[in-house]
Amino acid sequence: MNNPSREPGLSIRLDATWLSGILRADQIRRDTLLSLATAWGSDEGREDLTLQLDALAEAMQSPRDGELDDLLDAIEGAAAMDDAEVPLDMARLLRLRAELDAVIEVVGRFNSTAAARPALLAKVPGQGRGAAA
Repeated sequence: MNNPSREPGLSIRLDATWLSGILRADQIRRDTLLSLATAWGSDEGREDLTLQLDALAEAMQSPRDGELDDLLDAIEGAAAMDDAEVPLDMARLLRLRAELDAVIEVVGRFNSTAAARPALLAKVPGQGRGAAA
């Protein structure tokens, strides 16, 4: 689906069905790949990552409850990854709020689950405001 955001790499948009929203945060994927590449650059890091990725690949065949989360945590540890965070300045916060408000308005209209809870939608801050910066 077309992303109308001025900054698609960090945006909120409707899914194709107009029943939910999609958050896109490319910076997190970029940081993850850079962490993996940095760890891969040392022999010890490469060996540890290879072992952890092999364990994850094996578990993917038939994962047990909670196993994948533990294996993903192990890979994050082997790659010395930071938390998956993106800092937001005021301009980005206002833009994302405007995008989120637009998505909530449509999802609330077309999603029977959300439409069944109009009181919750009425409490969403910023509803009815125009687009922000």
